[in-house]
Amino acid sequence: MVKLLGILATTLLFVVVALGLAITIVPQFLDRIYYRGPRSGHFDGQRFFNPDGDADTTTPVPHGNRTRFIWNQLTGRDGRPAWPAKVDVIPTKPPARVEGDRLLVTWIGHATVLIQTQGLNILTDPVWSERTGPFGRGPKRVAEPGVRLEDLPKIDVVLVSHNHYDHMDLPTLRRLAARDRPRIVTSLGNDAVIGLPNITTADWGGAVPIKPGVEVVVVRAHHWGTRYTTDHNRALWSGFVLKLPSGGNVYFAGDTGMGDGRWPAEAAVHGPIRLALIPIGAFRFTPGQMAIGAHIGPVDAVEVYRRTDAARAIPIHWGTFRLSYEAWDTPPKLLGVAMRCTGQHGFDAVRIGEAVEVAPYAPPAPAPVMVREAVLKCLDTPEVRALR
Repeated sequence: MVKLLGILATTLLFVVVALGLAITIVPQFLDRIYYRGPRSGHFDGQRFFNPDGDADTTTPVPHGNRTRFIWNQLTGRDGRPAWPAKVDVIPTKPPARVEGDRLLVTWIGHATVLIQTQGLNILTDPVWSERTGPFGRGPKRVAEPGVRLEDLPKIDVVLVSHNHYDHMDLPTLRRLAARDRPRIVTSLGNDAVIGLPNITTADWGGAVPIKPGVEVVVVRAHHWGTRYTTDHNRALWSGFVLKLPSGGNVYFAGDTGMGDGRWPAEAAVHGPIRLALIPIGAFRFTPGQMAIGAHIGPVDAVEVYRRTDAARAIPIHWGTFRLSYEAWDTPPKLLGVAMRCTGQHGFDAVRIGEAVEVAPYAPPAPAPVMVREAVLKCLDTPEVRALR
């Protein structure tokens, strides 16, 4: 008995010491330095920040208790509307190439979009994994990719907006790199996380030539980045403008909150936007919420659309992974009502896997400026209040 107690005491001591070492060592190990460079208006020499302020980018925790919040999520007791276990998707097979000014776009799911034009195949934030999170855990997809990975044409360029798991999917990037060796374009510091060859990084405003007449411009977004929590904002987040020789540009907003709201016009400075890919989901963490600091919802997305002066937009970042509190189909339903409120056209949901032919740029019909409070008042209807 005495011997057993001695063994238990030794084991307990070992566990306490191990936990102490873990608490001391692991955070520093996980807090990797991804980028070293001069200070700027959004880099303090150690971490990146939003020049329009970071106070709103931390996702609010309902009831202020993070432990309870995580436990309720894991146990399904957080009161979120139920999502379908599976959404029917009919995968499509894109053409090998689309030449000239013709633009064919296929929403593959979440923020993954295949852009085909000028003989190039370009992917945004490619995610084919079943789950998004560390160690193969995290939210599970309810919608299969709209294009099977084996049916993808040869990919020339991959755009990676930031290092969150639902946007930077390392297993998918490795498979694409082994198969196609695409050019990966991302913002500062993310190359250290990805760890693959043929990566080009740029700061906001930096241009990356792809071929004569085609370049990718890295542009500002209002967001944040991390892989392990302790490496908070060690790598930069961004959107992208794909500048094309004619017919208008393609704008991929990445993952973003509204912030100062000036970034849509900053993207439009690079030329007329033929198509904007704008996120609309993961905006509700408490009942009735219409946006969070790091994510715009449909209410702000329609204003982003207006400020880009884009001819057309496709909503992304919804309906694939359950990341927040809104119901599966609330984002597109709310978007439709918000578009009616603002009197705009050309920004509506498409099916996962649907190939969309986008016409060359033509100036959109003028839309009146409608302040957010007026949009919210217009949305205060039984139809919208019924949405969860």
